[in-house]
Amino acid sequence: MNSTGSKNGISLAVEVAGIRMKNPIMPASGTFGYGEEYAPYIDLDNLGAIVTKGLSLAPKAGNPTPRITETVSGMLNAIGLQNVGVDAFIEHKMPFLRELNTPVIANFFGNTLEEYGEVASRLDAIPELAGVELNISCPNVKKGGIVFGTDPKAAFEAVSTVRKRLSKPLIVKLTPNVTDITDIARAAEDAGADALSCINTITGMAIDVRRRRPRIANLTGGLSGPAIRPVAVRMVYQVVNAVSIPVIGVGGISTAEDALEFLIAGASAVQVGTANFVDPDAMQKVIDGLERFCLEEGVDDIRSLIGSLEVA
Repeated sequence: MNSTGSKNGISLAVEVAGIRMKNPIMPASGTFGYGEEYAPYIDLDNLGAIVTKGLSLAPKAGNPTPRITETVSGMLNAIGLQNVGVDAFIEHKMPFLRELNTPVIANFFGNTLEEYGEVASRLDAIPELAGVELNISCPNVKKGGIVFGTDPKAAFEAVSTVRKRLSKPLIVKLTPNVTDITDIARAAEDAGADALSCINTITGMAIDVRRRRPRIANLTGGLSGPAIRPVAVRMVYQVVNAVSIPVIGVGGISTAEDALEFLIAGASAVQVGTANFVDPDAMQKVIDGLERFCLEEGVDDIRSLIGSLEVA
């Protein structure tokens, strides 16, 4: 496959927030480490982009174990955003990533507006980063623990703070744990987001009935995997119709058909998450499946499928 994403006369190339990708497939943050961990299993240069594990201002140890459990058609996790911190990322992870021919997007988060702004500033100084993805599913420790992404005003403040410190393309990742996700989507757009990714995990809980104990130490965690895909498709469709910026679809994608649901609903690209734990080559199979679909359907440019849903 060449740099435009074309193969056998088919173009899989897309562009999101000015980031050109050879195809619309990338990993969801937190499911692919910092990229290098998957290098033995998949050709990273075949991906549309790489999204890193979430980064914070200081290193973070995460939650106590157990913090992952399998559920019906999915996974529940409460990793607690464990990461090496932005400075160690720059020093130890970027040397590998900057050698790739695939755009790199750094996911990051903070627990205060000041932290968000400072991490954004440090990432903005890395020339090899194509863009950043802002996780607003975190509590504001200075305002009673309200989650930035569940309140339109708090979301606007977080995105605005980052936008002032950042010149790179800004993708904002939305939480589904709200009454109306379009309110948050519009707030993020108004604050300067260049694109949105949705959805993050859905809060869930699993119990070991014989031990009468929660299956993860944190009691609750984020539900991901095929179980959440219909919810994610619905929310992506709603957000696409509420904003004018590109939307990246996330949630339960493991096949090309899954990815196509999001694209047809209006997503400009998609992220594959939980499937990477089951099959480290999952994204390559999705890419190959998209090419086969286009061949079978006589589609020469995958962009013609984006937003092609017929509802009348």
